[in-house]
Amino acid sequence: MNRLAGTTSPYLLQHADNPVDWWPWGPEAFEEAKRRDVPVLLSVGYSACHWCHVMAHESFEDDDTAAYMNEHFVSVKVDREERPDVDAVYMEAVQAATGQGGWPMSVFMTPDGEPFYFGTYFPPEARHGLPSFRQVLEGVHHAWTSRRDEVGEVAAKITRDLAGRELSTRGAGTGTPTEETQALALLQLTRDIDPASGWFKGDTKFPPSMVIEFLLRHHARAGSVAALEMAEGLCGAMARSSLYDQVGGGFHRYVLTPRPGGPLVPHFEKMLYDNALLCRVYAHLWRATGSELARRVALETADFMVRELRTAQGGFASALDADSEDPLTGKHVEGAYYAWTPAQLREVLGEGDGGLAAGYFGVTQEGTFEHGASVLQLPQDGPAVDAERIAGIRARLLAARAERPAPGRDDKVVAAWNGLAIAALAECGAYFERPDLVERATEAADLLVRVHFDAAAGRAPRLARTSKDGHVGANAGVLEDYGDVAEGFLALAAVTGEGVWLEFAGFLVDLVLDRFTAEDGSLYDTAHDAEKLIRRPQDPTDTAAPSGWTAAAGALLSYAAHTGSEAHRTAAERALGVVHALGPRVPRFIGHGLSVAEALLDGPREVAVVGHPEDPARAALHRAALLGTAPGAVVAVGLPQPTAGGGEGEFPLLAERVLVHDLPTAYVCRHFVCARPTTDPVELGEQLGAVRP
Repeated sequence: MNRLAGTTSPYLLQHADNPVDWWPWGPEAFEEAKRRDVPVLLSVGYSACHWCHVMAHESFEDDDTAAYMNEHFVSVKVDREERPDVDAVYMEAVQAATGQGGWPMSVFMTPDGEPFYFGTYFPPEARHGLPSFRQVLEGVHHAWTSRRDEVGEVAAKITRDLAGRELSTRGAGTGTPTEETQALALLQLTRDIDPASGWFKGDTKFPPSMVIEFLLRHHARAGSVAALEMAEGLCGAMARSSLYDQVGGGFHRYVLTPRPGGPLVPHFEKMLYDNALLCRVYAHLWRATGSELARRVALETADFMVRELRTAQGGFASALDADSEDPLTGKHVEGAYYAWTPAQLREVLGEGDGGLAAGYFGVTQEGTFEHGASVLQLPQDGPAVDAERIAGIRARLLAARAERPAPGRDDKVVAAWNGLAIAALAECGAYFERPDLVERATEAADLLVRVHFDAAAGRAPRLARTSKDGHVGANAGVLEDYGDVAEGFLALAAVTGEGVWLEFAGFLVDLVLDRFTAEDGSLYDTAHDAEKLIRRPQDPTDTAAPSGWTAAAGALLSYAAHTGSEAHRTAAERALGVVHALGPRVPRFIGHGLSVAEALLDGPREVAVVGHPEDPARAALHRAALLGTAPGAVVAVGLPQPTAGGGEGEFPLLAERVLVHDLPTAYVCRHFVCARPTTDPVELGEQLGAVRP
């Protein structure tokens, strides 16, 4: 019996019709394995995962393979985006055992949850040095029935090793990041970069969003020209490549080089977290440099998120699939939605514009992708073109592409990634005077408060990890949800001047202190009352998104700057000890922590802007405050408050802040020691770094 039909995860529902007797993760599955005395086969993936779909078609939809699985295993299917804790614990075991990881992840374990054999994708027939999936199943079954003691010893040792890794993580660092920490991290990054291409070295290139944010903040604080040049090079390389959707905006998951010297080819899924992070990074690059390319990419990415990922309830869906139906063959193939031939361009655009588009976007007769098709990208040094004409071509191609069968969308709303989107859209709306983007950010924040905040009587308040169609999911939020949503709320508070978002952020960071913090100041990925796994996950390093550890540290630091809370600042400083230890050695894996460390070293600065809402001079000061580049500066805007007392929903930074010469006034402080108040937006910009016009 397949038990996935009653779940809410789009990924699990994709497997609800498999002949495999899938169980969702839960104690019932492990109890069944104990009753039958068989191992558990854990299969972990996500909706937009191309190879997850391949293995499903090849193996999980095959009747003979499913029958063998049903007879000899209890098979459990997990959506890694719903249960990042389960994914993290067992992926750590996979990587330790095999030296690599990825999805789909396949783990064989005892009925007590102790893993003993691992892998990722297994083909239906043995090839390229990989055994077939059927060979793996038969081998594990044979070991379970004939060498049980040996299996038990292996499982126990792996579990002990994982517990030991937890202890080593908790002792990862003491002290707070210093100037030397940041300088050594930058030095290591310069060794990893390929100056000719602008990318980091390596054939597979993921967008290094958190590292670029560190580079921009380091330049703003320390004046490092090298940091800014590296950030500009990385952003330029990504924006020109096929990683970026040159027609519709937004970024694919990663690009790789299939052959030496060949073109970069994307892995086509589009993830909310990538696009939210990159949208904000390009907006910050524009803020620092005024780059028109950065402005265009930031806005196009914001518009992509609103157009293609926004749900009916106002939140943002997790991802778009890599695969879609090829209209010519009727088969689902990777990249069909995004690739073009010269003939297709001419059909949409006519001979003149079709030829121009082919040359401008690198579409060749031979093709740069598959079957003679190309994925659009910009040449490194292309000829000058009419920008308005190219914009018109993009619009016509986007309209034509909308007629193609679209990739599937994973409609679940993940709290953490919506927090990232809220921050990006709020800031883009403010920087580029797009109030509609601020409205979309506010609507997403409203959804998180209405649906994801859970303060039911009889249990501790919590943040739910996911929702779908406005209905909350069963899984509790993990640390990244608390940190990223708090960050989104703090950004929204700065842009809108609505102090209620600061209050909601405070609710979340207080829960971090109460439920996720260890005695030594390190942070766990799950709450103290979360489901007990073979170990409690704890990882300070970034994946494709900021680690929960450093995301929470950033939110704690910003909240402390708003409120003057020593408890929150101390917690942030203790959490950042791991950055002091890891930043100089592996900066590409702790970029967000390095970014937060820049804010810590700079203060962060506290900015209060007071004046009457209808006064355009207050709006000018507010805009100057938001466009200041001081790392992690917090901004509060509101009415003058001559006394220390503030009402509900008001910013503590506004207390005792009054008008100067009866004009809207800004106060810039560091550790609550303030510079001279100013009524001049230009002077305010000088106090906070460069201000773009």
